[in-house]
Amino acid sequence: MTQPNTPRPDILCIGSVLWDIIGRSSSHMRAGSDVPGHITRIPGGVAMNIAMTCINFGLTPALLSAVGRDPQGDVLVKEADRMGMITQHLYRSEDLPTDTYMAIEGANGLIAAIADAHSLEQAGTKILRPLSDGALGDETTPWAGLIALDGNLTRDLLADIAKSPLFTNADLRVAPASPGKAERLLALVGHPSATLYVNLEEAGLLCQTSFDTAVEGARALVKRGVHRVLVTDGGNMAAECCGDTLRSAQPPEVLVTRVTGAGDTFMAAHIASEIQGMAPQPALERALTAAATYVSGETPS
Repeated sequence: MTQPNTPRPDILCIGSVLWDIIGRSSSHMRAGSDVPGHITRIPGGVAMNIAMTCINFGLTPALLSAVGRDPQGDVLVKEADRMGMITQHLYRSEDLPTDTYMAIEGANGLIAAIADAHSLEQAGTKILRPLSDGALGDETTPWAGLIALDGNLTRDLLADIAKSPLFTNADLRVAPASPGKAERLLALVGHPSATLYVNLEEAGLLCQTSFDTAVEGARALVKRGVHRVLVTDGGNMAAECCGDTLRSAQPPEVLVTRVTGAGDTFMAAHIASEIQGMAPQPALERALTAAATYVSGETPS
């Protein structure tokens, strides 16, 4: 149930909405490197990245997150509005600052990153109020549609979501915020409608082992109790598994110019492809192409 004069979202994007501060250099880097490059500040966070890609594919996303009532937050919300996202369901806090993600990328990939998502974590269940107060649903008529959920939420909140009646009719699509937070998703193992989007390292962390291929990781996660999973491995073969059904595809070869946000782009492109009625194998291939386009520096669509 959306508010009057508010378009019904095609998807709810729940999680981090923040500023990405990214330092990029064309040089190979290691710990302690001091090299020339470029520093940019752009809208980011898993929920925001997914929403941006959804818009590129013609969908209307709504954001559920915590954004401060500080100048940084005001500009971020205005930018989201400009891009066509539904922002009136955001929790705007007077006390919590707008979150930030900082990363350093070199020619050899991501060197280091720090995610400051403390405001999102402290806001907790407040970001989910629109799902219970009638704005987007309530316990008797829960949201029946797609939800993209990111792993920046706390373990306790993810555990609450896994058993909450507010999510019983939802098609949950879930991504970890980073390998360091991948194990938070264990709360959703066994959820009857959750689809997990992870990379090979994250698949290994969830299974407390390591895998050589995405196919191995996907099979193991389903065996562990995941309803459906998609596993990526950079430029190597990706895999999707649900029950006994397994499919795989090879990403296109591209020159990598950025990596932050690639997984979110893959997830959003896959969701959009399925919404638009594509069959499973073409949907997987289109998502891999979108992610490859993104890391090459172009805008996927």
